[in-house]
Amino acid sequence: MTNNISLHIKVIAGSTRQGRFSDKAAAWIAEEIEKQKGVTVEVLDLRDYAMPFFNEPMSPSFKQEPYKNEAVARFTKKIEEGDAFVMVTPEYNHGTSGVLKNALDWVYPEWNNKPVAFVSYGGVGGARAVEQLRLNAIELQMAPIRNAVHIPGEQYFQVLFGKINAKDLFALQSEQVKAMITQLLWWTRALKNARK
Repeated sequence: MTNNISLHIKVIAGSTRQGRFSDKAAAWIAEEIEKQKGVTVEVLDLRDYAMPFFNEPMSPSFKQEPYKNEAVARFTKKIEEGDAFVMVTPEYNHGTSGVLKNALDWVYPEWNNKPVAFVSYGGVGGARAVEQLRLNAIELQMAPIRNAVHIPGEQYFQVLFGKINAKDLFALQSEQVKAMITQLLWWTRALKNARK
């Protein structure tokens, strides 16, 4: 397996609500990944892809031609370009956000045989949202990696209420980030070679 192939990683900001944190976390994790050699990173902000709730008669796993919705077509193209993904998710009611789940549901073959990592925040560090996303990822024939970044509520809420800034919060996650990126890049290289 060669280590000098170019890797394209997409970071998905999984919340669109006002005052959200996912855009800050997505920008931060993208910056951390970009420090690695031979890697290009792009943040996909779901605010830029106003996809309706999935309502097609045919599942993406069986579709014969691309869906006609312009935002869906653009998002699908970005997923096709990616060799790996990092999903940044809040935890809402013990699960991920509806907008992120909907984005997953619009795409199928373009996710297949690619690794995915997770950055989560909220109660229990967003761990329950990540557990849900791992199950979704497996059904999409992705390879969810073990290491993730879980930002606990007691840290995240301090940023939310202006007691510390996001940069100081992110500095606390350095060991988790390093472990996640190392594992993600290993799987990205392995699966990119296998897809060839």
